[in-house]
Amino acid sequence: MADSSFDIVSKVERQEVDNALNQTAKEISQRYDFKGVGASISWSGDKILMEANSEDRVKAVLDVFQSKLIKRGISLKALEAGEPQLSGKEYKIFATIQEGISQENAKKVAKIIRDEGPKGVKAQVQGDELRVSSKSRDDLQTVIALLKGKDFDFALQFVNYR
Repeated sequence: MADSSFDIVSKVERQEVDNALNQTAKEISQRYDFKGVGASISWSGDKILMEANSEDRVKAVLDVFQSKLIKRGISLKALEAGEPQLSGKEYKIFATIQEGISQENAKKVAKIIRDEGPKGVKAQVQGDELRVSSKSRDDLQTVIALLKGKDFDFALQFVNYR
């Protein structure tokens, strides 16, 4: 019988991020506490740019954006937000969406699977994802449960389970 397998990836639905950004922009334009502070959020290339005239307001924009991401099912571990920077009279925060598992993070996950997972489970790095395979589907379920119990500083999804 062929091995069963699944892939561990770190991907974010770009459309969901875009929807969260648009919802945040709409809420900022309507909320009373954002009136007259020049608060805005928009795409700037691949980055997300948040602006306001005070450090507190720009942090509040980030907070609203994070709450919209959570409502749309996107892990905040995928959002990499910088510190507020003063640019002229405006405070700005640049944020990026992290996708893909880096080589070092993939090696960490593979080591955890080797050390703590059931015997006979193989993990191999394939680009920015990790393929886990085993003869037993129960072992794969055990690995998924093991990894869900760990706290990584990046988002994980389990796909292509077969």
